[in-house]
Amino acid sequence: MIRLGFVALSVLVGLATPALAQDLDLGQSTSAAPVPIQITASQGIEWRQVQQEVIASGDAKAVRGNVTVTADQLIAHYRKKPGTPAAAGSAAGANASAAGANAGAAASPQDALNEGGDELYELDAVGHVHIFTATDDAYGDNAVYSLDSAVLVLTGAHLKLTTPHDVITARDAIEYYSVKRMAVARGNARIVADDGRSIAADTLIGYLAPPATPAETSPATPAGAAKPAAAGSDPLSQAGQLKKVDAIGHVVIHTTTDTATGDTGVYLPQTGRARLGGNVRIIRGPNVLTGADALINMKTGVATLLAGAGGQVAGSIVPATAPTK
Repeated sequence: MIRLGFVALSVLVGLATPALAQDLDLGQSTSAAPVPIQITASQGIEWRQVQQEVIASGDAKAVRGNVTVTADQLIAHYRKKPGTPAAAGSAAGANASAAGANAGAAASPQDALNEGGDELYELDAVGHVHIFTATDDAYGDNAVYSLDSAVLVLTGAHLKLTTPHDVITARDAIEYYSVKRMAVARGNARIVADDGRSIAADTLIGYLAPPATPAETSPATPAGAAKPAAAGSDPLSQAGQLKKVDAIGHVVIHTTTDTATGDTGVYLPQTGRARLGGNVRIIRGPNVLTGADALINMKTGVATLLAGAGGQVAGSIVPATAPTK
């Protein structure tokens, strides 16, 4: 184990992972040139050759492209690339490290991570984790990013993701699956749009649309191509990020006028429509309706209660109040 007296490290790795819609992804496409991960720390960087780890401690920061990760400590795990003569490389590295230590000048972890025979496969962040781009921010106590599967998992207290149009919070974990284009919030999960509308559940699963191409965002968008969302459209669907949300367990939807609850739900941000199922209740002021299913337009606030097979809709309506449809 060698403790190094410098506080900056450049890790050059080529990864085969598509970018996440929110861009909170340290991967890159196979067509892109390898982009280094720049790691800095205020207290020092420790290179554990036997464990194949590089540990940055104290105000640690990792930057790759437009994504920045900060934490109390960052741990980079690396390994030999497939097909690399591991034994010869390890022996040479050990001999070089021993010689460097005897000479009073330790070998650099850059030699191990950038020499071409090693690759970074996991990055762990511990304590006061903040992952951000120019537009999005994610917070937690701990984070693990697997470069093999392109999966990011945030855990700890006060989990939160903010985007220009919504805020996602959860109690247990917030997960990103880049290849599947899916995000999962677990435990008291909640999405709040910037106009106050929200959907909450035990678990929320968001399915992300592909990021816009240059042609789609260019002023000269060709006819028939997808165009940027118009002003005033659903905040949760602007930029084509979120195309569907599955809500599981203790679902609660708040519109500008109603509160609706159920066992499960599906929300389509592009249309602003949601469907609730199982023990549905719709509440507007003192008015309460119950049924098996409900259709809710979160843009207009109109909720339609549906009876199940062989069932009926029931409710309590207070005179002189505006009942739900």
